[in-house]
Amino acid sequence: MSPSQDSQDRDRRRAARQEAADADARADLATVYAHIMDRAPEHDIDPTLDRVRRVLELMGDPQKAYRTIHLTGTNGKTSTARMTERLVREHGLRTGRFTSPHLTSVTERIAVDGVPIAPARFVEVWEDVAPYVNVVDRESQEEGGPRLSFFEVLTVMAFAAFADAPVDVAVVEVGMGGEWDSTNVVDGDVAVITPVALDHERWLGRTVTEIATTKSGIVKDRATVVLAEQPEAAEVVVLEAAAARGAHVLREGVELEVARRAVAVGGQLVDLRTPAGLYTEIFLPLHGQFQAHNALLALAATEALLGGRALGAEIVEAAFADASAPGRLEVVRSSPTVIVDAAHNPAGAQALVDALDEAFGFTRLIGVVAVMGDKDAEGLLAAFEPYLAEVVVTRNSSDRSADPQDLAEVAQDVFGEDRVHVAERLDEALAVAADLAERGDETGVGAGAGVLVTGSVVTVADARVLVGRG
Repeated sequence: MSPSQDSQDRDRRRAARQEAADADARADLATVYAHIMDRAPEHDIDPTLDRVRRVLELMGDPQKAYRTIHLTGTNGKTSTARMTERLVREHGLRTGRFTSPHLTSVTERIAVDGVPIAPARFVEVWEDVAPYVNVVDRESQEEGGPRLSFFEVLTVMAFAAFADAPVDVAVVEVGMGGEWDSTNVVDGDVAVITPVALDHERWLGRTVTEIATTKSGIVKDRATVVLAEQPEAAEVVVLEAAAARGAHVLREGVELEVARRAVAVGGQLVDLRTPAGLYTEIFLPLHGQFQAHNALLALAATEALLGGRALGAEIVEAAFADASAPGRLEVVRSSPTVIVDAAHNPAGAQALVDALDEAFGFTRLIGVVAVMGDKDAEGLLAAFEPYLAEVVVTRNSSDRSADPQDLAEVAQDVFGEDRVHVAERLDEALAVAADLAERGDETGVGAGAGVLVTGSVVTVADARVLVGRG
């Protein structure tokens, strides 16, 4: 055997061993994930920090081993978190990022240096925290309470993984609300509050004031609050909470401003003003006015974390040029163009259609919509109605997904019967929508036709898998 053949054989054996190890890791991940999923789900809320705080106390409070930027709000949290983490990392600092929900794999929720932890590492972290979780499970049940929930376990795992890495800065997105969210055991140096609107009313309150009160609970003593432009009722609540805690506030529209923005190929060019200066001609490879405002919040949060100084132009340009937001105005297929977006409430839907109108020149757009049963389906569909030629309602893979027939009744009230179609499965809905788009497109097959898949993060995740992006 020649040296080159011997080397090739070694490479093949090494690749085979790695493939087998990866398969074992994925199998172990599936087992652990199923175990964690057997706990109370994310939407089954028991509003207390006690269980998470107790586990972390037993572990030596790993969440205190690094600085934290904490984010809440109704829409834009994940995109803002991703951009914030990327800006911090561009400064040579090691980062952790905790976001939710995930699109394809639960490992996406816990990222170190911008990369989701590997399946094998996820299993290791679970094995590290499991003894402490089990202790607190027993303590809680002995007092008549529940075990830690799915989200509480993931929160503990994220904080442990970040301390073990170790990271310099963690960028942490709340799961829901703020005050009693599992993540609120951190003392955030910076609290970012994206736009507040009605959502999750069952848990957060029926008014913007009530929801803002819950979300302002992440503001800690003497922190910096980076506040997006808000409804007046929400702004008053946050400002009062900040004053009570001696926190410094940076408000969009006062200290912060998107000074200019222009549509560009593949995204937009933005000028962003903060107390530290004006950043001009920054390319952001994301569509929509709302992403420019998310970028502004991320920039201000990073400045605040680093002492309020202006950031280097090259650093800002490099970080934003690398920004990504999977599942947010993401083009996943062409001919016809298929776009997925996780808008799941009326405010998010309105931001989405504004961005579509600005960035894409569709002559005919067909919607594929599947929503959770507890969402404001009528408000969501009403925001889409002026922009969609027709809509195909369906269901996603969640057991909380609204029944397509029930959703169709709501859609018919909004769109009229002739513009509403029903498909029991998402793959069928995609096929129907693509046919409808191309059938009515007079500019040539796919040239001006589009399909928008939206209504839920789960809907987007399912669609990405179907088109090979998952």
